[in-house]
Amino acid sequence: MMRFDLGGTWILSEPTTQLKLECVVPGSVFYDLLRQQKIDDPYYRFNEEEAIEISEKTYTYTRRFTLTDEILNSDSLFLVCEGLDTLADVYLNGIFVAHTENMHRTFEWEVHHLVHPGDNEIRVLFNPSVSYIREANRKNPIWGQSDTIEGFTQLRKAHYMFGWDWGPKIPDAGIFRPIYLAGYRTARLTEVQSLQFHNEKDVRVQIDADIDWCSNASLADGTLSVAITLIHPSGHQQSKMLAVTCRNVSVYFDLDNPQLWWPNGYGNQPLYCVEVRLLSSSQESDSKEVGVAEVDCRKFHIGLRTLTVARENDNWGESFKFVINGVPIFAKGANYIPEDNLLGRRTDIKTRRLFEDCVEANFNLIRVWGGGFYPDDGFYDLADEMGLIVWQDFMYACGAYRLTPEFEANIRAESEDVLRRIRHHAALGLICGNNEMEQAWCDWDFPKTDELKADYLRHFEGILPELCARLAPQTFYWPASPSSGGGFDNPNAENRGDVHYWEVWHGLKPFTEYRKHYFRFCSEFGFQSFPSMKTIESFTLPEDRNVFSYVMEKHQKNNAANGRILFYLAENFRYPKDLDSLVYVSQVLQAEAIKYGVEHWRRNLGRCMGSIYWQLNDCWPVASWSSIDYYGRWKALHYFAKRFYQPVLLSAAETATSAQLYVTNDTLSSVDGIVRWALRRLDGSVIEEGERVISVPPLTAIEVADLDFSTHLSDIHARRRTYLTYELVVQDELVDGSTVLFEKAKHVEFEAPEITTEVEETEDMFIIRLSARGFAKYVELELKSADARFNNNYFDITPGIPRVVQLEKRTLSRSLTLAEICQELRIRSLFDTYSAPSAMTQKA
Repeated sequence: MMRFDLGGTWILSEPTTQLKLECVVPGSVFYDLLRQQKIDDPYYRFNEEEAIEISEKTYTYTRRFTLTDEILNSDSLFLVCEGLDTLADVYLNGIFVAHTENMHRTFEWEVHHLVHPGDNEIRVLFNPSVSYIREANRKNPIWGQSDTIEGFTQLRKAHYMFGWDWGPKIPDAGIFRPIYLAGYRTARLTEVQSLQFHNEKDVRVQIDADIDWCSNASLADGTLSVAITLIHPSGHQQSKMLAVTCRNVSVYFDLDNPQLWWPNGYGNQPLYCVEVRLLSSSQESDSKEVGVAEVDCRKFHIGLRTLTVARENDNWGESFKFVINGVPIFAKGANYIPEDNLLGRRTDIKTRRLFEDCVEANFNLIRVWGGGFYPDDGFYDLADEMGLIVWQDFMYACGAYRLTPEFEANIRAESEDVLRRIRHHAALGLICGNNEMEQAWCDWDFPKTDELKADYLRHFEGILPELCARLAPQTFYWPASPSSGGGFDNPNAENRGDVHYWEVWHGLKPFTEYRKHYFRFCSEFGFQSFPSMKTIESFTLPEDRNVFSYVMEKHQKNNAANGRILFYLAENFRYPKDLDSLVYVSQVLQAEAIKYGVEHWRRNLGRCMGSIYWQLNDCWPVASWSSIDYYGRWKALHYFAKRFYQPVLLSAAETATSAQLYVTNDTLSSVDGIVRWALRRLDGSVIEEGERVISVPPLTAIEVADLDFSTHLSDIHARRRTYLTYELVVQDELVDGSTVLFEKAKHVEFEAPEITTEVEETEDMFIIRLSARGFAKYVELELKSADARFNNNYFDITPGIPRVVQLEKRTLSRSLTLAEICQELRIRSLFDTYSAPSAMTQKA
C-alpha cells in the first residue's frame, strides 16, 4: 500500500462569523477554537452554556495537496477516513464524494477518478448534530435518559457529548482520527483474521486473509503470493508462503510450549507478532529474472490464551466468571468513559498514564462503557501490554433505538468495522450489546411500544450476536449490562448474570447495605465525591467555592448530588470546617463506601466473581463517581482501590462488638503466614491481642478469625474510644494491614494525633516516615502546589507504629529539591477537618 497522509495543517472556516483559521487534523472544532483563542475554555466556570450555540454552526475543513506520481499511478486509490464526527459531507476537487452519519465507522471510497497531477483540494463540511437530533426527535420522538439533549439516540454519535450525569453538553465535531489516501497496485488485503486452538501443551494459530483485485487486474494473472510470518516474543520466526489461487487464503502455525498471555496479577503478557505480506511478481519479456514487490501488508500482535465467561449452575444460581487459560479469576477494575469532551485534546501519553494507574491499583479488567466511542487502537495495545482484560460495550446506552432499514445498514457497517479492528487483541474478553437498556425495558418508566421492543430484541439478540459469531467467533458476547442472559428475563437478578447496584447512592441506602447482597458479578456500583481543591480551583473563582454556588452546581451533573454527598457525610462524619476539608472528607466517604462493597464481595470469592466500580476517570473537571479526576489526580478511592484490589487481602467484617477477619487469596499459589490483631484504645495501648497461623489455598477466601469483644465493647462510650488493628505477615513481610472502628467516625473521640514526619532523599525518590502520638485516621499526604503520586495515602497511623511512604520523583509534576518537598508537603487526618490543626513537626 502507498499511503498519502492528509493529516497536518488544514483551514477551518465558518461562514456566519467569517471564521477562518489554521487547524490541526486529527483534531476537533472546539479544540482548535480554544487553541486559537477564539472561544473561552468551555470547562471554566459556566462557559459550557455557550457550547451549544458554538456547536450549532456549520464548520468546513479544507486542505490543498499535491500527490506523488507513485500514488497517481496506482491501480486503485481510496480516500480513507477513520473518524468523522459526525454529519459530514466530503468533497474532492469540488466533486461530492459522500455524506456520513456515524462517527464510529471507518469510511473508504474509491477516488482515483477524482484526483489529478498538480494541485488538489479536499473539503469536509460538518453539519450541526444538535439541530439534527432535535429535528429528528420532533418528527419521530424516541426515549433517552434525561441528562442529555433530547434525541441523542437518533444519531450514531458518542452519546456523552450531548451530556450525561457526569458530563457537559459540548457536542464537538471534526476529523478526530487519521485521514489519508491509500493507493494499491494489482490487489490489496481486505481482511485478516487470526484464530487460535488450544490443546494441553500446544497451540495452533490460524491466519485467514481475504484479497481483493484492483479493477485492471484479475485472479487469472497468477502473479500474487502471500507470505505470512509469526514472530515469537523471543524473536524466533515461523513463515509460510503460498500462491494466491482464490480470494481467500488460510495458513496454520503449530506451537509447542507456547508462551501464554495472562491478565495483570496472574502472569506475564507475551505477545506474538503476525505479519501478512501480499506480494506481486513480474517478469520482463526478455529476461528470466522475476521481480517481487510488496503490494500490501498487515501487521498486528496477538496473545495466546483462552478467555471466556463461564455460566454454570451452582449452589447459588448461575455463575458469571471470567476464565483465563482454564483459571477462574475475580475481575477487579472500573468503568472507563472517554477521557475528554474535546476530542482533539486526547493524547496517547494521558491514556498510558491512566493504564499505569490501573495496573498500580491492581486492576485486571477495564470496562469500556457504551455511551462514549470506541477507543483508539493504542488503547487496546496498552491493554494487551499491561494485562487488562477489556469488557467492550457496543456504543448504545440508556435509550431506545428505532431499527429502520437505514439505521440497520448503518449499525451493521459500524459493528463490522469495529469488530475487524479490535478482535485480534489478547485483552478483548467480552463484547456487550449495550448499557442498561434491557433493564430499562423491564424496570424503568418511559414510553414503550411493541415495535420498539421488537427492534431491541432484533438489534441486541439478533444482529449483534450474529455479527460477533461471524467476525469474532472466539470472543464471548453478552446482550446487555446488566443482564441475566437476555430475553427481558429479570436482567438485574442477584443470583445470575451481571448486576448494576445503585441503591447505595441513588437509593440513599447506607453503604453497609452492600453486605446484604451476594451478586455473581457487580459491573456497576458507585459513590460520588468532589475532585481535589487544585482541580476545583482550575474552574472557579474564589467567590464560586461553595458547593451550592452556581458554578459548583454547573460542575455537578447528577441532580441534587452535592446535597446527597452531604447527606451521606452527615451519616458518617462530623461536618467539615471549610470547603477544603469538605472535599477531603467527601473523598474518604467515597472510598469507604466502595471498599465496603468490594471487600464483602471478595470475601465471598467463588460466589461473587467480579467488582467493577463506577467510574475510573472523568471527561472534564467535575464532581463525580471517578477515582481519578480529569487532571489525573488520584482521589482517596484510587489509593483505597490499590489496597482493596491487592492480590492477597486481609479484611474485616465488623459489628458493634465483634469482627470476623478474612484472607482472600487471588493468586495461583498458597499463602502461609500469620494474622495478628489488637483491640486498642485511641492512644494506641492494647486492650486485647492475638495471632493466628493461617494457610490459604490459591483462588480462595477463608475466615481466619472470629473475634468477640462484647466484654470490652458492651458500652457505647467504650466503642467511641476503641479501634481494632489487624495485619497479615508472610515470610516476615507485612502483606496487608488496616484498622476498623466500632462506631461511626463522627462519634469517635479522636484526639489530636500530633503527626511527626521525617523526609530523606535517594536517587529516585523521597522517603517520608510518619509517626503519631494519637490514633490518626485517614492520613492524607499532599503537595501544596505540585502534583505527585505517593505509594500509599489515606492510611491510618497507630501510636508507636510508624508508617513509611515513598514518593517517586518520576511522578512529580515538576522537579523539587528535598527542601522544597518539606515546604510543599501537607499532612492531615480526619481530626483536622473539624478541629484546629494539631501539632505537627517535620524535618529533612
